[in-house]
Order: sequence, then structure tokens, then C-alpha cells
Amino acid sequence: MASRWDYLFESKPVPLMDHMLEEVAKLLAKDLQQWPPPVQEIDLDVGGQFAPLFTEPPPRPVRAVYDEALRLSRWELARELEAYDDYMRNKRYLERGLAPTDRLVLLFLNRWMVDHMLGLGEATEGRVNRRLMLQCLDRLEARLRLVQTPFS
Repeated sequence: MASRWDYLFESKPVPLMDHMLEEVAKLLAKDLQQWPPPVQEIDLDVGGQFAPLFTEPPPRPVRAVYDEALRLSRWELARELEAYDDYMRNKRYLERGLAPTDRLVLLFLNRWMVDHMLGLGEATEGRVNRRLMLQCLDRLEARLRLVQTPFS
């Protein structure tokens, strides 16, 4: 009779990098369940435009804002700047069902995700490169899709 633990011996080991990316995605998904997501500090010179999101937070954005922020973050990390610029210049987020008032939240979530990914790369001394950061965003998106609330 097989032990209930035999499957552990038969399973493949998970590479450390895969495990780390999964844990980072889990932590970021947990942070995104709050609105606004936690930030350590706001530099008013750089991110002052986002201060109203913390002083008088608007209601939680709809799911589409998170999806579009992931799209922008992927473009930024992949250095697809023309796609990013075209999207913002031509207000393509309106075509995706977002309201004009969602622009600030969209930019904030984009900045929040990219800053976390770049911070991860910095903390790992470059071992997490942009390709792996994109994989982490994919895992984050998958986790967010599993959460029905409060992102409905």
C-alpha cells in the first residue's frame, strides 16, 4: 500500500526561481486585494500626482483597470515603448471599457507593478531579469483571475 507521502518523492523538484516568482506573485496579489495597495512612501516630486489616491481614495477600480495596468506594465518591462505611447496618446483605455476618470488609477497601478518588478530585479542583483519579471506578471495575472472578489 502506498504511503500518502509517496507522491512527494515521485514529484519533480520545483526550481528555486519558479518558486520565488510564484511567491512574489502571491504576495503582490494579496497586496492588490486592498485598495489602494500599500506603498512604502510617495515621493511628491515623482509620484505626487498619485497623492489624491491616498488622501481621498476613490472606490476600488473595476477589474478592467487591473487588466489594462498589467498590459501597460508588460509593455514597459518589455521596452515596447511605442505600443505604450500609442495606447496612452490615443486613449486606447477608453476603447477597452475604462472611463476617463480611470486614467490616474491605471497609471498608478502600472507604476506600482513596474516598481515592484524592478525592485525585485534590484534585490536579486539582476538574477530576476526582465524576462522573468514578465513571467512574474503572468503569474500575478493568473492569481488575480482566480480571485472573484473584490475584483468583480
